[in-house]
Amino acid sequence: MRVVLDTCVLVSALRSNRGASFQLVSLIPHPSFQISLSVGLYTEWCDVISRPEHLPPGKTTPQAIAFLRYLASQAHLQNIHFLWRPCLKDPDDDMLLELAVAAGCPYIITHNIRDFANTKPFGIQALTPRDFLNLIAHQP
Repeated sequence: MRVVLDTCVLVSALRSNRGASFQLVSLIPHPSFQISLSVGLYTEWCDVISRPEHLPPGKTTPQAIAFLRYLASQAHLQNIHFLWRPCLKDPDDDMLLELAVAAGCPYIITHNIRDFANTKPFGIQALTPRDFLNLIAHQP
């Protein structure tokens, strides 16, 4: 199954190697899921992750970009030919919804569940990294 990873999940994964975000990102690639990526989301990842406050201690911007390139190499690159905006409270989140719809993703993985309350009519559910890990752990 394809899923969308919100930028906040990557930030959390880089800040701590003890949480569900780190565990989830560490599983990539995984036989049960593949991340979906658009040019817009990749650009956001690069912008946010390369900020000094989001870099892990002792890591540089080029190292962070190399990490994102690896994730991109494991992702399904999805072109988006339509816009559903505005649908969500945060216009930046609409980009994730559009990607999920275009790529046929049933889940957006995020720490901001409430921001994605209006995704159910599209057949998309927002899950925390922990909830998604529990979901794939119980799949046959």
